[in-house]
Amino acid sequence: MFQSATLKLTAWYLAILIAISLLFSIVIYSIASTEVGTRIGDIQVSPRFSIDLNTTKFNAFRNAQVHEAEANLITSLIVTNVCIWIAGGIGSYYLARRSLRPIEEAHEAQSRFTSDASHELRTPLASMKTEIEVALRDPDLKPEEMRTLLDSNLEEVNKLTQLSETLLRLSRLEHEHIELEDVELQDAAASVTKQLNKAGKRIELHTDKPLHVNANKPSIEDLMNILLDNALKYSPPSSKVNMRLIHEKQFAGFEISNKGKGIPAELLPHIFDRFYRVDTSRTSGEKKGYGLGLSLAKKIVQLNGGELSVSSAPDQLTTFKVLLPIFSKPKVKNQ
Repeated sequence: MFQSATLKLTAWYLAILIAISLLFSIVIYSIASTEVGTRIGDIQVSPRFSIDLNTTKFNAFRNAQVHEAEANLITSLIVTNVCIWIAGGIGSYYLARRSLRPIEEAHEAQSRFTSDASHELRTPLASMKTEIEVALRDPDLKPEEMRTLLDSNLEEVNKLTQLSETLLRLSRLEHEHIELEDVELQDAAASVTKQLNKAGKRIELHTDKPLHVNANKPSIEDLMNILLDNALKYSPPSSKVNMRLIHEKQFAGFEISNKGKGIPAELLPHIFDRFYRVDTSRTSGEKKGYGLGLSLAKKIVQLNGGELSVSSAPDQLTTFKVLLPIFSKPKVKNQ
């Protein structure tokens, strides 16, 4: 579909280029031929020559020169136009591909998103359907077994609820405008780490001095929670997760580091894609998510005008780095 659209767009670009080049060629030919005819027509026989030239022959010679100059001009214009059309065709195809590439990527992302969302929704629904069908076929189903079945279905419903809520958050963030304010990173980090450390003191917060950024506090706390939860989930239960506040030129932010299996270099560019997981087996489990957390984190950082990056390698330290614009107090004008 996009290849056909590219060729059509290339044809339109080339048609416009041909029309412009032909128009300019006609104008140039008209001006140049008029100028050549005028100049040659102004040629007079010098009175110093005593040779009596036949006026008819002289006029014939002059006309031949005009026709030769016009022929040379036409040949030059044809060669020039052909070169322009060839180069223009190549350039038009490149521009058409470049123009349609964002649309193609968005279309592919949308298709991938629909496919992945369908897969994630179909898996728990299929599990629930199978369990219910088996239970209905068992005439001797005991209350304890029924309770186990209901607990299992409730777990799947909770997963679907979490998935739908995350998808709604991502959808809202696509069109949301957040209010930016003075946010003290130390207070936000302390609040989030205190909450997460209730289950076990694995997070260590390192900070030298208070840092203020121009951001939205609830979204920044949500961002910290997502990245810290991700670090806790994909690191050994006995290991520590380190969070360090940083300051770089006109930016301030934080780094979150954890030890674990790490992420191969070729997979790093994709970890912020929706439904993308380094573990592509899609097996379920307590530590398995839907691959939406990091996509949500990236969107939050973008809304706050910041940058999110990651560095990792297999069996090495994985570090997520967030940089946000430093908050600057508005200058008070002297009255």
